[in-house]
Amino acid sequence: MVPVVTIRPIRLAELAAVLERSFEGEGDFEIKGVAALESAGPSDLSFVRSERWSDAVSSSAAGAVIAPEGVDVGGRAVIRSPQPGLDFARAVRRIRPMPRLPAGIDPGAHVADDAQLDPTAAVGPGCVVGSGARVGAGSILHANVTLYAGVVVGVDCRVHAGCVLREGTVLGDRVALQPGVMLGGDGFGYLRNEKDEWESVPQTGGVVLEDDVEIGANVTIDRGTLGDTVIRRGAKIDDLCLIAHNCDVGENVLIAGQVGIAGSVEIGRDAILLAQVGVVDHVRIGARAYVGAQSGVAADLETGARVFGTPALDLPLGRRVAVSLRRIPELLRRMRRLERHLDAGASDEGESE
Repeated sequence: MVPVVTIRPIRLAELAAVLERSFEGEGDFEIKGVAALESAGPSDLSFVRSERWSDAVSSSAAGAVIAPEGVDVGGRAVIRSPQPGLDFARAVRRIRPMPRLPAGIDPGAHVADDAQLDPTAAVGPGCVVGSGARVGAGSILHANVTLYAGVVVGVDCRVHAGCVLREGTVLGDRVALQPGVMLGGDGFGYLRNEKDEWESVPQTGGVVLEDDVEIGANVTIDRGTLGDTVIRRGAKIDDLCLIAHNCDVGENVLIAGQVGIAGSVEIGRDAILLAQVGVVDHVRIGARAYVGAQSGVAADLETGARVFGTPALDLPLGRRVAVSLRRIPELLRRMRRLERHLDAGASDEGESE
């Protein structure tokens, strides 16, 4: 099975109508590709965020651009937009949709007899689909994806190469998993037994990803100990993150790369956690909270909290502490000089007596 790569040319006026924006220039101008300003050709569409990039626009060969009102685009075709980056992303999806496998099951895949695959789903080479698993309409399993028994994949999902979905995992609709995602591994649960040895606690729950969730490469999300670990609608998680057992990640939460979240953490909707944040177990992070990069969260955060540092402090204070840390070596040098001066003064007084 070879992925189908398509380019869908579109007229300027038609694209403007799709985006619900106004345009200037020849409406019949045909856009045949998308590119950055510096590499765009005469049939390509690009974009500019503000007047700051006017020099790049003037030197670009792009045939058309998306730009805010008032930005000079050198007389070329333009779609006017208050959000050029967002509209350009939508244009890219229209002009150059993601490559997709054709519907059907690759001969190199192994699908259990009682698995239920919609006829429009695609299963790539090396995939293993376990007993009772279900794959919805339009969903794609790229090469070497493994679905354990009973896994449910919703409609129009894209599961990239090498992902593993263990039993008890449920994907909603339009979920995207980048390569190497592991869903439903056992949580890190151990108790000391009578021999003073670590004994594992059975992890019998599952993992639920609601509609429109997107998960970056090599993310691991552990199954719940009893209930489910839940990633709610629209949440986005970047590469190399760990979400431990029984966490509840709210709607539209944004989690950047290398974040580690311990067990039973609750994150409210629209919260943002930047790269390399660490969160201890059983903490609640309120809705719309903002946690700066490399922060350590060891206590509950209120709705709308903005924090930074380890331990996480109110954002302005956390930044002042971070700046102050750089001054510590110089402060220590000054303190030592002062101590030597005081010691010398004390010695002189002793001799004078």
